[in-house]
Amino acid sequence: MSDSFATRDQLAVNGTTYTYFSLAKLGQRFNLARLPYSMKILLENLLRCEDGGMTVGKEHIEAVATWDAKKEPDTEIAFMPARVVLQDFTGVPCVVDLAAMRDAVVKLGGNADQINPLIPSELVIDHSVQVDVFGKPEALDLNGKIEFERNQERYSFLRWGQKAFDNFKVVPPNTGIVHQVNLEHLARVVMERTIDGVKYAFPDTVFGTDSHTTMINGIGVLGWGVGGIEAEAAMLGQPSSMLIPQVVGFKLTGKLPEGATATDLVLTVTQMLRKHGVVGKFVEFYGDGLDHLPLADRATIANMAPEYGATCGIFPVDEESLNYLRLSGRDESQVALVKAYAQAQGLWRTPGQPEAEYSSTLQLDMGEVKPSLAGPKRPQDRVLLSDMKANFNANLGALAANRKPKNGEVARMDSEGGHQAQADHLASKPKSKIRIKDQDAHLTDGSVVIAAITSCTNTSNPAVMLGAGLLARNAVAKGLKSAPWVKTSLGPGSLVVTDYLKKAGVLDDLEQLGFHVVGYGCTTCIGNSGPLPEEVSKGIAENDLVVTSVLSGNRNFEGRVHAEVKMNYLASPPLVVAYAIAGTTDIDLTTEPLGTGSDGKPVYLKDIWPSNKEIGDFIAKTVGPEMFKHNYANVFGGDTRWNQIASPDGAKFAWDDASTYIKNPPYFDGMQMAVGSIADINGARVMGIFGDSITTDHISPAGNIKASSPAGKFLQARGVQPADFNSYGSRRGNDDVMVRGTFANIRIKNLMLGGEEGGNTIHYPTGEKLAIYDAAMKYKAEGVPLVVFAGKEYGTGSSRDWAAKGTNLLGVKAVVAESFERIHRSNLVGMGVLPCQFLEGQNAQSLGLKGDEVVSITGLQDGAAKTATVVATRPDGTELRFQVQVLLLTPKEVEYFRHGGILHYVLRQLAARKAA
Repeated sequence: MSDSFATRDQLAVNGTTYTYFSLAKLGQRFNLARLPYSMKILLENLLRCEDGGMTVGKEHIEAVATWDAKKEPDTEIAFMPARVVLQDFTGVPCVVDLAAMRDAVVKLGGNADQINPLIPSELVIDHSVQVDVFGKPEALDLNGKIEFERNQERYSFLRWGQKAFDNFKVVPPNTGIVHQVNLEHLARVVMERTIDGVKYAFPDTVFGTDSHTTMINGIGVLGWGVGGIEAEAAMLGQPSSMLIPQVVGFKLTGKLPEGATATDLVLTVTQMLRKHGVVGKFVEFYGDGLDHLPLADRATIANMAPEYGATCGIFPVDEESLNYLRLSGRDESQVALVKAYAQAQGLWRTPGQPEAEYSSTLQLDMGEVKPSLAGPKRPQDRVLLSDMKANFNANLGALAANRKPKNGEVARMDSEGGHQAQADHLASKPKSKIRIKDQDAHLTDGSVVIAAITSCTNTSNPAVMLGAGLLARNAVAKGLKSAPWVKTSLGPGSLVVTDYLKKAGVLDDLEQLGFHVVGYGCTTCIGNSGPLPEEVSKGIAENDLVVTSVLSGNRNFEGRVHAEVKMNYLASPPLVVAYAIAGTTDIDLTTEPLGTGSDGKPVYLKDIWPSNKEIGDFIAKTVGPEMFKHNYANVFGGDTRWNQIASPDGAKFAWDDASTYIKNPPYFDGMQMAVGSIADINGARVMGIFGDSITTDHISPAGNIKASSPAGKFLQARGVQPADFNSYGSRRGNDDVMVRGTFANIRIKNLMLGGEEGGNTIHYPTGEKLAIYDAAMKYKAEGVPLVVFAGKEYGTGSSRDWAAKGTNLLGVKAVVAESFERIHRSNLVGMGVLPCQFLEGQNAQSLGLKGDEVVSITGLQDGAAKTATVVATRPDGTELRFQVQVLLLTPKEVEYFRHGGILHYVLRQLAARKAA
């Protein structure tokens, strides 16, 4: 380690002496007191990783120490996280790639054990459980049984990885959601590590293969979501290149009023920050409002940084952070280290301290927050609870426009089953009569068919979880029930949540309303909502109904929650319960009754909503450190099902060619030590032209696999029956399945086909309409490269590396968009796909691109060019020429791209060391 500024110092805590790199010493030369908390963490990272300029030099440290808050980012630095956290959907392909790299490095002359995580890397299996069974006591056990049956091969592979790799641990299924486990147990806040006999202390920082890794920012840990590709590089000791960011300060004052929840707060913050514009920036929360903001509420706000578009949304370390560490069962010695280190480094927040300098600021009086939801398609589209009925009807027209009209007027709905709140205002809408749970019922536009308490955002928060339980208790006492057509589910974020719900005596009340525990994982929020009851599905199809879901999640993009549900609203857990009772979103819960109580009187939401004091009292009585210590005592051990899974041994994985889950990927096929150059793209065809807000849900394979899809046909050809397809997410370790599902989302609209939904394109010059995969393979056989054109915010959403991997394997060489989401752009670079941006004011439509052109992208100058020329030759021979920006943003990215991707770069580096 270099130490140009002589900042190496020592800190004694609990009788142990730690070496650290002192910001106070550096502060004798630079005014660091003005720096935001997050910039100080970046600065410490550079001090500790300084290596004489190979990656981090004196000039990089000076650049952050003299940070200009208003300057547009243009200075590259290298950031090295302290650890990596993975979830299984993205973690399995990470481990697949590491296993493939072991094979490849041997072929290049190295050793298999060179491929090993060099920093702590922990994988939490939380994305595989689906809500197949619900509304009954045995739901948890049966869903777990189905999960293990479906994922036997994947889990066997992960158990191999747990044994084969150093610095790699697996948290087995039925433990909790990755971000909640990270918050409750894995996070250190301050790390300690012994290097060459010297014990160092430094800030806990983390890369996660899920965009909501930012939840850990709530406890003062700097971290954000990256693609699996970048995570793998970090695991292998490669720093991540980034531009010194701008930092937006968000000042919080006051405290939440009666009836408002942390969910309402985060939806308000998300809307404000989306409007402000924070893509590519850090957001940092400060102000006296933090004095009244529990750690769980901070984590809720930090969690949704991807929804407001920021790299992170961080809170500083203070007494509340220590309170949470103690509450969650951390050792007192760790708590003492966190406090001593944070205070020594100027990373400690005290009430009323001077404000840092920020690139821009926003302010919110939390006392003005009102009950809200967000939807029906995007998390930033906040809707006041009082406006929900109007919002639903305003969005209904477009979704119902293509529906075939039925003959005659639809009969007026009867008041029955305690759900007469729907009757008065739904008389003119189509209805489907169904028989469900031994009751006659009617489905109509707005019927809530899924009500799910799910997702890390809210299930980590005792206030909203106990709030939901207390509301359920009050509803049951009034004689209310959930509507029979609602698929209800409760997916606690960890075993601790179930414990305190039981201790509070409200789990029984939730179960009486159908909210039985269905599993410990992300479930509905990521599309693992499982099938709707057959009667409900038939009722929806009968009249092509626009039905809705209400979930306590963070994502509600089109086609994500369930293919049959066209409107999806994010809400707090108490409101999820309320809408399950109401059975419709076509209702104003602030003025209309939820239903009729057992006394025959109407019951309103205000009648059953618990007070803030009541919720606070229950938290104090029920949530304690003993729960955390008990549930995390053997967190890596797993249950009987996990430990009964057989797994192979050995440094190299024994690939099974018959497996449809785990396959050696083709990325390194034929790879040599020689490095290539960045050549111009010539003679390409257009695979698709897409509009704005194409998400990774649209691009990456996700959700169920249709039997008629290319992936479904492939699996059937391999002897897999449709009942055993499982989901795309569970098959991310098999590139043959995943490439067939790339760009295959049912809601994606290729403008080459007039905007019709579905993953199709036109093959030229034949003019044949084909599935995108089939067309891509035809082009590949013809030796024709592909390009994609798109609008604004291309690649928003979850940090799915398969959105980039699949794009690469389809043969796409470049994506030209109006703007990119940060992680996806980085992932494209990491997989050797060139991201380019239209010049301001231009897009595919304004330029008149149709998709039948032959496209070349010239003037790349081996990566040196900041702009390139696109030449689109039309069928009549005329040419359209326009300039685009080349988004290889740092010299390191150019280097990765020359190698063909980040993993190829790492492999060659490791193989070269062995050869030397």
